[in-house]
Amino acid sequence: MPAQFLLNLFIAFLWMVLNDEDELRFTTFFAGFLVGVAIIFVMQRFFGKQFYLHRFYRVVKLILIFISELFQSAFVVMKHIISPKIDIKPGIFTYRTALKSDWEVTTLALLLTLTPGSVVMEVSPEGDTFYIHALDIERYKNDLIRSLGRFEKAIMEVTR
Repeated sequence: MPAQFLLNLFIAFLWMVLNDEDELRFTTFFAGFLVGVAIIFVMQRFFGKQFYLHRFYRVVKLILIFISELFQSAFVVMKHIISPKIDIKPGIFTYRTALKSDWEVTTLALLLTLTPGSVVMEVSPEGDTFYIHALDIERYKNDLIRSLGRFEKAIMEVTR
């Protein structure tokens, strides 16, 4: 994939040179970059690897999923804080993950810890089980498991 990106940059610079303008313009470079994207997309089967912008799209998708989960969980925590009577039942539960590599497990743990209302307390030595503390386990455990599933799926799309 780095080879595809470097080839795309080369096509963009070549486009700038062949346009024979008096000065270098970003718009010309950007147009060349778009032409390079089109050329590499058409010729992607010759590279033997996936088109490099697919991974970029998946990373952006993971970031958007995280932002969505962050706002949803922040709203729930804020609702608990603002309410006059605090009616929560914190608890700990385990979650088995399908992620394999250290990078994937670490990313999932960090994404979950960064969302309000949940903390990954520990990861098993094998890296397949999380011990998670939830703010209100009775009401929001299913939502938390759903969020974990969304994060897992998005992480696997990025890394595999």
